[in-house]
Order: sequence, then structure tokens, then C-alpha cells
Amino acid sequence: MKQMLSLLLAGLMLFGITGCAAGDSRSAEQDRSPASQIVVTPTQAPVAGFTPSEPQKSEPEADIADIKEASEMDQNTFYVTLAEETFAATFAQTPGATALKTLLAEGPLALSLRDYGGFEKVGPLGQRLPASDAQTTTQSGDIVLYQGNQIVLFYGSNSWSYTRLGRIDDLTGWAEALGHGDILVTLSLQAP
Repeated sequence: MKQMLSLLLAGLMLFGITGCAAGDSRSAEQDRSPASQIVVTPTQAPVAGFTPSEPQKSEPEADIADIKEASEMDQNTFYVTLAEETFAATFAQTPGATALKTLLAEGPLALSLRDYGGFEKVGPLGQRLPASDAQTTTQSGDIVLYQGNQIVLFYGSNSWSYTRLGRIDDLTGWAEALGHGDILVTLSLQAP
């Protein structure tokens, strides 16, 4: 009987150990199943120069001066005002024209020009612009850079080495507006 009790007790212990192992096995299988796994989603990486405490400016809140300056730099038109008449001109695709556009973005440029040869008005810019001189035969309405620091407005034709800056879009009244003798000219990115 002792033997029987020992066997029964050993059997119960074996049964208990097997049951625990089976329970652990099921628990381990459950932990490996996709349904029981915890899904961790990565948080959004911080944007350079932005911390969550800083509110981002929406487009309407952007600095109006920056928008105005950017739109002026994108435009390809500038204006030449002589006395009471204003003429629209188109910038050339040269480094000198780009530099002139940058200069005009700071504000209008008033120049005193003198007549030369009966076909052009020429005067100092007060600073040098990048020159990419090429032999050119100018026409009425051409605006060029001469010697890197002088602007020339043509109402006739000439052949020389110039850097193109722009061209008057509509020549109606151009030669008459330039007139005879010295003149005051204003260049700007906005029509007056």
C-alpha cells in the first residue's frame, strides 16, 4: 500500500509538472502569436529647426516683405521712366541683368544720362555690374552695360562690345521720350 500511495503521489506530481509545462508552453506560444504582440509605431522624426513648442507660420502669416521681394526677383519685367512716360522692358538673360534686377529690388534707381552720338543716352550706374561683353549691333530700345559701370539706352543703332541688360517691349514714343540732350531716367521693378 505504501508503494501504491508512493506511485499515486508520484503520478500526481508528474501530472502536475506536465500540466505546468503545458501551460507554460501555451503561454509562450501565445506570446509569439501576432494577436498577442504589442505593436509599437515609431514616432515622427523631428523636423530640422522645428520643435513642437514652436508653432509653424502658415502661408498667410508669412512676412509680406519677403513675399514681395521674392515675387520681384521672379519677374522678368522692369520699367524705364523718362519725364512723364514709362516704358516696360524685359530683362536679358545675362549675369549683368540679374545683378541689375537685384539692385532694383532694393528700390528704384535714378540716373542722369547724357546724349552721345545722336543714337544713345549713356551714364554712370555708380557701381560695377558683372560684364559678359560681346560684339553687338544694337537697335532702338536696347539697354546695355558699357565698361561694366555705365548704362546705355539706345534710340538708334551702334556696333560695339556690350553686355545686354534688357530691351524696351513697345517702342511707340521711345525716341521722342528720350529727346535731345541730357535726361533723368528712373529704373524700377514696379510701374510708377
